[in-house]
Amino acid sequence: MRHLLSTGDLSRDEATLILDTAAELAQVGDRSVKKLPTLRGRTVVNLFYEDSTRTRTSFELAAKRLSADVINFSAKGSSVSKGESLKDTALTLQAMGADAVVIRHGASGAAHRLAHWVDGSVLNAGDGTHEHPTQALLDAYTMRDRLGRLDGLRVAVVGDILHSRVARSNVLLLTTLGAHVTLVAPPTLLPVSVHTWPCEVSYDLDDVLPKSDVVMMLRVQAERMRDSFFPSVREYSRNYGLDGERLGRMPSDAIVMHPGPMVRGMEISAEVADSPRCTVTEQVANGVSLRMAVLYLLLGGS
Repeated sequence: MRHLLSTGDLSRDEATLILDTAAELAQVGDRSVKKLPTLRGRTVVNLFYEDSTRTRTSFELAAKRLSADVINFSAKGSSVSKGESLKDTALTLQAMGADAVVIRHGASGAAHRLAHWVDGSVLNAGDGTHEHPTQALLDAYTMRDRLGRLDGLRVAVVGDILHSRVARSNVLLLTTLGAHVTLVAPPTLLPVSVHTWPCEVSYDLDDVLPKSDVVMMLRVQAERMRDSFFPSVREYSRNYGLDGERLGRMPSDAIVMHPGPMVRGMEISAEVADSPRCTVTEQVANGVSLRMAVLYLLLGGS
């Protein structure tokens, strides 16, 4: 494995190796000295064309815990047109000798393009509405950690599937790892190509909840919407929001997940967000261990 561009590229063994490595590295987080010398002398560049506090900080922390040097390259405000600026930036990073480039970009496929232009490893931290592989990996890690298995788990992914790179990455990864995924959304928030995805589709949240081990709520991405996809926030919440009453219809050991940031009162109520069955803060903590594992495996730590 040289790059991590899509969860669809991972075999079951490769994905399991990443999760197992993350579990070992998670123990480092419990020590008083949280650093390992593994990637000393390596350079990791965070190249973010879109804002992201959690993902960028998480990758930065992961690289630093492995003793790598980290360069944060915020491409905000760059006036050059996207395609050209990405290539020029890639050549600059190449000249600096970056061992790994973590990229988040508004254009789907940007990470794949970058992988052709640099010698180092490319990690896709989100490209447009396409994929977000490390988020899906940390989600799978959290499910396995909480529920003890992935094989046979029934996972519902609810909400704005159309604009969600998290949904696509999760469907591909979880299916590879033996889970069954059902997407739940209004028809207007499903991609045209959803029939080609290896999952089921439902428009009825109340029907799916009692048979789900994991319910992953997605934020409605208003910033990516040009049109009106649903009548009103209240209407959306009534049909697709997770509140205490709906939580009560889920199996007693089922968990609630959210990639963040949560819009409390829209897709998830405050009561559910703050419930012990909601894994949002665990997902963030697990994200650091998982991203350490990916950097470790890609940059040849032994």
